[in-house]
Amino acid sequence: MRIEVINVYKCLLPVKGGSGYRMASDNVQLLDSTLLEVVTDEGLKGWGETCPVGPIYQPHHALGARAAIAEIAPGLIGQEVSSMRRIAKVVDDRLNRHGYAKAAFDIAFLDVLGQSLGVPISSLLGGALTDRVPSYYSTIVGTPEETARIAADKVKAGYPRLQIKIGGRDLEQDVATVHKVWEAVGYKARIAVDGNRGLTVATAMHLDRLCESIPFAFEQPCNTMDEIATLKGRLTHPVYLDENTEDLNAVLRAISLNIADGFGFKVTRLGGLSKMTTVRDMCAIRSLPHTCDDAWGGDIIAAACVHLASTVEPRRFEGAWIAQEYIEGHYDPVNPIVIRDGHIEVPQRPGLGVKPDPETLGAAVATYSR
Repeated sequence: MRIEVINVYKCLLPVKGGSGYRMASDNVQLLDSTLLEVVTDEGLKGWGETCPVGPIYQPHHALGARAAIAEIAPGLIGQEVSSMRRIAKVVDDRLNRHGYAKAAFDIAFLDVLGQSLGVPISSLLGGALTDRVPSYYSTIVGTPEETARIAADKVKAGYPRLQIKIGGRDLEQDVATVHKVWEAVGYKARIAVDGNRGLTVATAMHLDRLCESIPFAFEQPCNTMDEIATLKGRLTHPVYLDENTEDLNAVLRAISLNIADGFGFKVTRLGGLSKMTTVRDMCAIRSLPHTCDDAWGGDIIAAACVHLASTVEPRRFEGAWIAQEYIEGHYDPVNPIVIRDGHIEVPQRPGLGVKPDPETLGAAVATYSR
């Protein structure tokens, strides 16, 4: 089974409501997602996706993804898809780093293989342990009262975990937000407080002390891993790494130096599902909890996250975040990836289990073939 054609699509995903998705470092209004279609000589079509949250959140951006794909794709035409390791080497030989773009290829190749073998991608990743995974809801940086109201509503909707975003404003507002959310939900949901790299070491320590009685995981409070390393033993709350997990070496360093108590993992940041299985197993060795997310995107990347999430031991799984709550519509209106009662069903169809409707994508922005 050989690759005959690779098509690239651009899909714009506006944030619902018009107010944008506000984090400590940015407020994004419109997301530019890149979809990749790999067509084989047997007529199978595999799909991948990468959707950076603008150019500031991480050193990833949409134009960079499509430029990287342009470097890689021509060298894949005519290649066999039967061995993921062999084709990953071809991808790496075409371009150094740029894992967020390579992730789209990895997902698409796994989609093809799953269809060829008649099994869902979760089977290729080691096998699902559940057919329904918990999700979590992520608030934007908002007022304490509004954030608490949303948190309470999402608990009623069935979410077992909440991620409360803070940072980019006065410490007083962040502390008040954490307290208001705790008053609104208490032990009804697990809470993560996400700084998105927006706090200094001193501010993180102050917030930790001022919220000492409230149980939560403190996610990526500071910008660098070195800053976070200085917090070890000085905080009441466990610290999770997110943005600093830029590649497998960063995860290995965090685990070996005992910097992180858990992780928020992004599929495209780490280079795809194949690499995510490596960090999943590394965390299993040390019994470290983690999420299976991505920065943004539609049904394709959502399906990828859910397939991987289903293979994680439930007691160590912190949830799968997908952008469904913040975007309108689906690439696949027949078999969309949706959150119901705070959980997501694992697709059981071969491959990813989703097939984008061509009418929703429009014309390809690039095509590579013989």
